[in-house]
Amino acid sequence: MQTLVISVVVLLSTTMIVVALGLLAASSGPFDQAYAKQSGAHLAASYDRSKVSDAQLTEAARSAAAVAGPFGQATLDVNTGGPPTSLVVVGRADPGGTVDRINVWKGRWADKPGEIVLNRNPTDSTGRGAPTLGMTMTVAGNHRLTIVGFAYSVSQSAEAWVTPVQMTSLKPTSTQMLYRFAHAATNEQVSAGQSGVTAGLPSGALVGTQSYLALRALATGEPNTFVPFLMVFGWLGLAVAVLIVANVISGAVIAGFKHIGVLKALGFTPTQVMTVYLAMVSIPAIVGCAIGIVLGNVLATSLLTRAFENYGAGRVGVPIWVDVAALLGVPLLVALSALVPAMRARSLSAAEAISAGSAPRAGRGLRVQRWLSGTRLPRAVSLGLGLPFARPARTALTLAAVVLGVTSVTLAVGLGKSLTTYQTAASRAGAVDLTMFGGMAEHGSPPPGEEAPPKAKLSDAEDEAVLRSTPGAASVTASADLQMRLAGTQADLRVSFYRGDFEQLGFRMLDGKWFDGPRQVVVSERFLRQRGLAVGDTITLQAQGKSVRAQIVGKAMYNSGDEVLSNWQTLALVAPDLRANQYEINVKPGTDLDAFVKAVQTKDSGLQEVPGQDAGNFVAIVLATVVLLTLMLGTVAALGVFNTVVLNTRERRRDLGMLKSIGMTPGQVTVMVVTSMTALGAIGGLLGIPLGIISHRLVVPAMANGAQVDVPAFMLDVYPLSLLALLVLAGILIAAAGAYLPARSAAHTTIAEVLHNE
Repeated sequence: MQTLVISVVVLLSTTMIVVALGLLAASSGPFDQAYAKQSGAHLAASYDRSKVSDAQLTEAARSAAAVAGPFGQATLDVNTGGPPTSLVVVGRADPGGTVDRINVWKGRWADKPGEIVLNRNPTDSTGRGAPTLGMTMTVAGNHRLTIVGFAYSVSQSAEAWVTPVQMTSLKPTSTQMLYRFAHAATNEQVSAGQSGVTAGLPSGALVGTQSYLALRALATGEPNTFVPFLMVFGWLGLAVAVLIVANVISGAVIAGFKHIGVLKALGFTPTQVMTVYLAMVSIPAIVGCAIGIVLGNVLATSLLTRAFENYGAGRVGVPIWVDVAALLGVPLLVALSALVPAMRARSLSAAEAISAGSAPRAGRGLRVQRWLSGTRLPRAVSLGLGLPFARPARTALTLAAVVLGVTSVTLAVGLGKSLTTYQTAASRAGAVDLTMFGGMAEHGSPPPGEEAPPKAKLSDAEDEAVLRSTPGAASVTASADLQMRLAGTQADLRVSFYRGDFEQLGFRMLDGKWFDGPRQVVVSERFLRQRGLAVGDTITLQAQGKSVRAQIVGKAMYNSGDEVLSNWQTLALVAPDLRANQYEINVKPGTDLDAFVKAVQTKDSGLQEVPGQDAGNFVAIVLATVVLLTLMLGTVAALGVFNTVVLNTRERRRDLGMLKSIGMTPGQVTVMVVTSMTALGAIGGLLGIPLGIISHRLVVPAMANGAQVDVPAFMLDVYPLSLLALLVLAGILIAAAGAYLPARSAAHTTIAEVLHNE
């Protein structure tokens, strides 16, 4: 039984350690390896062709360690038969070079006009509707291009490539330069490199830039969210494993006094006795460790592959050093924890070991038991409360395991509440009572056999007036979304323009203010971190052939790093004729939403009710992971209690026989044994809760930093007094669960069986 406990404990702990260390080691490794393999650009820059020549750019680039370009670049409208889209296209003669070597993984490179190569990750979907080799597309109105290859740029330098001759006919609007610097490990070093390659260029020539550090932040953000709490749970698991192994071995030495004496009487030397007890723990530990490493690799590989597939790293495994460290380190820790009790076993003489009784010596335990016997507690309860004092060292180790188990539960509950509260606030779930959709702008006739989607019949202003005049309306906010491009990058942004009562939408401001004039935007913390920006900076947004420079005036709480919030005054500078397509309404208390919708649709049947914001599934995924790890640690802690009760009942089988002989029932025996552990569980709860709260205060900010979000105070203040009272029960439940089965076994042991064993 003890061998099985050791194996399971070490297996679960090793699994958690391998997953945690694997995520930590690989959180930036695959990206850096892929970037080095393709000589990715440290900085991709776009320049205004009307203000700077190719010769000037080439001359200024001498300070860079390596450079590619100048390449003609244009953002082109693409017609594929559906809604209009756009592509950032670069004219490039070949995929090689000293910077941004492009991996052509299917087809070939474009070598004549009329051909195009698309930038697509090898892991992207190839289902229906996806581009295929040989497909033609119309760009810039009348240029028909045939897809001849699919390639991947780890620098994300373009969305498609054509020949330089083809780019000339497409009339490029900017020039792309790709740089690698001798030092580019930090934002400051990349900025210094940028200053060097732009020195002496005309003012306003630089349109925009993209740093590889921003790409790496995007690639590693998801696993970095998980790493902190996985590491905490991994180390908690290791600590529980070491404590339980120490408890098991020390108990084995005490419970095996007679066995030690027999071994020495048969001629075993003290060193051989020590070797026997080290082998008793090392062999099952090595087996559990080996299985745990395999299981940890399976889990970690699955997590890492999904996390890093966005930049084509393929299958991502755990570094070999993690497996070696676990294979050597875990058994070593187990052996060290067993060394002290094994040394004690080595020093015992044969006569001392054989003459030692199974019951503990008189001392503090008996004094406590005598004091408890004078109380009014039921006899089974008073005897149970006194049992832990008979073996204080064993009790201390068991208590430590319970404390760590309660710490894990406390941390898990806090994480669950923090994440749920944050995601609800960030997604604005429940902040708006009703959302109505007015339809998208038309993009031609619908496909044959399909009906056109509903569309608002009235004008934008008329629809808003209808909503505001409908009985029960408290606030109305109109909005329109527009795909825009952040100057200097190849990623599209969704810019949401609001009009009306946008203060009632449920957004929480973390810094700055809401927009109150034209050329102002509000963004998220993730947006700022991924682009190295701050509140007060100015960005340039491009769409429909127009550009608008806007100042970041505030930072709001929401999850997206690719969404920008602005107002109708800013929209008027880019697309003044665009109408609102969505209306978010809050109603007065007691208003019937169904009746409200019917009243609106009698005046404009094209306005359709649509689902509002929801919290998404990220929280569910994290909570499922936390629950799984908590159950693993709780199981490990319960196994420690199980082992302690097995040892205690084995040592006290003579006492149990005597108690039964004078009339103690099996139920009373069960109560006595379980009580001995539930007392430890209550103490463990009181000690583990503060440790869990401290861990929560450390893990949540670390997770937030990995997810590139802020940590508001409400994410940390998640432990009301009522919850703390319930958490105390966690220690009691862990102890009771581990004690019940061996207690039942001891209760059903007959007096004759006890005497036979003696």
